[in-house]
Amino acid sequence: MNESLVQKRIGIRGLVTAVLFPSVDLLGDSITVRPGEVDPLASVVGISLFQRAVLTLQRGGIRQLIVLTGPEEEHLKQALSSGPRVSIPVRWMPIREFPLDDPRTWEFLGAEVGDCVLLLSANAIFSPHLIEHLRRESRHGKAIVVARPLSRSSTMGNRGSVKSGVRLQVCGKRLTAWAPPPGDHTAPLAAAMVVLPAALLTSASRDGGMELGRLPIRRWLELVGGDGNVRVVEATDKQGLWYQEVTVPSDLPLAERKLFHSLRADAEGFVDRYFNRKLSRWFTRLFLRAGWSPNVITVVASLIGFTAAVGFSIGTYAAGVVAALLFQLAAVIDCCDGEVARLTFAESPFGAWLDLFLDNLVHMAIFTGIAIGLYTVRMGEPGAWGWLALGGVTVLGNGLSFLLVEQARKIKAANRWKTAAGAAWADFMLKNVASRDFSLMLLLFAILAKLDWFLSCAAVGSLLFAAVMAWVIRPSAVTPPNGPV
Repeated sequence: MNESLVQKRIGIRGLVTAVLFPSVDLLGDSITVRPGEVDPLASVVGISLFQRAVLTLQRGGIRQLIVLTGPEEEHLKQALSSGPRVSIPVRWMPIREFPLDDPRTWEFLGAEVGDCVLLLSANAIFSPHLIEHLRRESRHGKAIVVARPLSRSSTMGNRGSVKSGVRLQVCGKRLTAWAPPPGDHTAPLAAAMVVLPAALLTSASRDGGMELGRLPIRRWLELVGGDGNVRVVEATDKQGLWYQEVTVPSDLPLAERKLFHSLRADAEGFVDRYFNRKLSRWFTRLFLRAGWSPNVITVVASLIGFTAAVGFSIGTYAAGVVAALLFQLAAVIDCCDGEVARLTFAESPFGAWLDLFLDNLVHMAIFTGIAIGLYTVRMGEPGAWGWLALGGVTVLGNGLSFLLVEQARKIKAANRWKTAAGAAWADFMLKNVASRDFSLMLLLFAILAKLDWFLSCAAVGSLLFAAVMAWVIRPSAVTPPNGPV
């Protein structure tokens, strides 16, 4: 990762480069490190702040990274090489060789980054969607400052807010002035994340925007902000553009909660969102401490599900209730593999496929176990074999549904939907029907001793889902006359 930047000036368009400051207050007046701040190597949910910043930038679409480091450079390199794979080129620039109060440092950066550059501190966690949003907004050619919403502690004037004291006066999403610390306490706080045009880095240094011992970024923004040339982007949770500063030790629990609250799968039903996810976070913390990989968690959840299927095959009331409880536990733990993967940047196409495949295999085993249990209890009665047949129909419907869902995912990944209605219907089906919501329904039917009702509903539901899914994806799955899509 010590290689030079792959792209110099040719071909660099838009916001593709970021400059990361692991130990310097980006908007502060001094370039010295402030005492009492959280170390950039401090761990948040299993990954250091520095690693998490780099990996989030990579996921947000940044294609090259420059790190301006102090004496901690070797430790940062070791941390980055030992964690999840970083695929973007990283260039290390020691501050001792590239002083931040030297105009030549900024002129060099301006020549390296192309159109514009993202400058940010490593002492924060943030959403990849925020980086994507900044990349879109940077097309306007203006400087951008990210504003973080006020928290209760900020309005009360303690901890990080007083320490930084950088508030923004905004009018129509434009920066009009920097408010002094004792000013308007309803004004948003500036986050340590800004986008600057490359020309500003070179011209501002020549125009007297540099002072010995001081970081020039805030001064540059003050100079151009009065003309309405600085846009303000608010980091909000509702739009998925969240940002959480981590500068003092008491910010670490807040950052952990922010990360857990940001978790949400693509296909997530009501029970997952309001029940399973509430419980899964406790297991996820345990799995993170134990160092379990997402695929290991997937296998563990599946083994619990298979055990539940064996319990259903016994056929007694008590065995059915215990099996339903085990299956509900499997559904909770099944949420954890995706949570661990997203929190530790360990997602993979194989992991996603393994999760979907084993989920459906467990569901088929559950339906088979229920059918065997119903047949065992009614063995010798007329038509007892009908429960085995009904179980077979349910397994068939589930298998067809799995194949059709896989086809829908491939069409979505290749952007091959022929109609917007087809894409919308497929998303609706995946998010609201193809979920784990039926685990709680199964528990209810088991408690009411109505597993026969559940199997009947599952048979009809699986076939109906497969039929609707086939109708939705058929226009987009048809191979055109000229060859494969």
